[in-house]
Amino acid sequence: MKNLVIIGAGMAAGRLVEHVSEAGGWNITLFNAEPRGTYNRIMLSPVLSGEKTYEEIVTHDASFYEEHGVACRFGERVTNIDRAAKTVTGENGTVPYDKLVIATGSDPFMIPLPGHDLEGVIAYRDLEDTERMMGLGEGHKAVVIGGGLLGLEAAAGMHARGVDVTVVHLMGHLMERQLDEAAGYLLRKELVGRGMKVLCSSNSQEILGEDGKVNALKLDNGTELPCDLLVMAVGIRPCVALAKEAGLAVGRGVHVDAQMITSDEDVLAIGECVEFDGAVFGLVAPLYDQAKVAAKTIAGEEAAFINRETATKLKVTGVDLFSAGDFAEGEDREDIVFRDPSRGVYKRLILQDNQLIGAVMYGDTADGSWFHGLIKDKTDISEMRDTLIFGPAFQGGGALDPMAAVAALPADAEICGCNGICKGQITEAIEGGATSLDAVRAETKASGSCGTCTGLVEQLLAVTLGDEFELPTAQPVCKCTDLRA
Repeated sequence: MKNLVIIGAGMAAGRLVEHVSEAGGWNITLFNAEPRGTYNRIMLSPVLSGEKTYEEIVTHDASFYEEHGVACRFGERVTNIDRAAKTVTGENGTVPYDKLVIATGSDPFMIPLPGHDLEGVIAYRDLEDTERMMGLGEGHKAVVIGGGLLGLEAAAGMHARGVDVTVVHLMGHLMERQLDEAAGYLLRKELVGRGMKVLCSSNSQEILGEDGKVNALKLDNGTELPCDLLVMAVGIRPCVALAKEAGLAVGRGVHVDAQMITSDEDVLAIGECVEFDGAVFGLVAPLYDQAKVAAKTIAGEEAAFINRETATKLKVTGVDLFSAGDFAEGEDREDIVFRDPSRGVYKRLILQDNQLIGAVMYGDTADGSWFHGLIKDKTDISEMRDTLIFGPAFQGGGALDPMAAVAALPADAEICGCNGICKGQITEAIEGGATSLDAVRAETKASGSCGTCTGLVEQLLAVTLGDEFELPTAQPVCKCTDLRA
């Protein structure tokens, strides 16, 4: 058999190993600088908050690699790629390849403030970072620089463990890349109401320390924020150093074509390290698409990666937030806005030429997948414009039962954005014998990544199976009590 070497064991690489192993015909060697295999990195936030354990987010354990004959080189950094000899050298030796896949992911950006190299200044990127935050505990203080998706998840997770957390954000409202000002205000209000401190329009000047360890962040207005740990969550950059040293074409990321092939026909790249058509990637859905295309390319089959529209959801317990598409203002655009201050609900739809091009939802995101589908499909919404803001349940004149709304979705409606799974695939799996959420997850991978589509999958089970399936109710906090979450 031919030799396939994969550098990196992140989520994209994990999915690639699955696809290639299923097709067969390759000896796979998997390098990873982290001392472990693939785990669901986007679920680190629930691990941090105590809602899940690390073991629960492992997607590929030792038995998986053994069963599929994968040679694991975990905890070993790759030091050299020799494209002429077609070899990869790690800290513990050299292996040959017929095809090489670079999946080195991204590096967290660390603001070069004075004091950024002090002990206790970390990023939020992997399990080790998560464990540092988990170890802080009650009575300690933490500062998070960055009010974007990752920074807020880090802050909320530490707050759930009793840490006194302050978020410092440069821009005027939180998550400005995903939310408009109104939704950002509601999000800040919710987090402050929980006991977190949130400082927007605040610029960090210097990280202060004593005996080599961080003890405060100083802002440019002179304010000092005491902390035992400082977390920088201000963005990521594709990790291209190895590819660049190997002489591959790189820009912001490793340049690839639609088949995920780099400037060397025997070297592919996938994941957060790549640049395709000027775009780089940070969400899991396109990474899974890249893995599928790369597997077909390796197998000699035709396939092409398409950069499809993605949506954003915040993984903070009790905060429902959804964002998709383009929500910037423009002269040729119209807004439909729904506000219910007493319920903390805000919805904004952005229309252009009778098409939905953007959606921002806070407090009630149940219809997010439906709106996301309208955006991706460029559906003409002129006939439903008057009731569009109320979601699929109100199309046709009156309110429908939520189950009827799910039943009315077309077979090609996307249910699981992370894995690109549509309603028809899930229904087919259910009719084929997958009669529980776990069974559907195992068969299709729907709800197996970030978990936000779990409710929709359960509704599909109920619609398809009828009385044979019972929608789950709130579960006890633990088995020794009847208290419900």
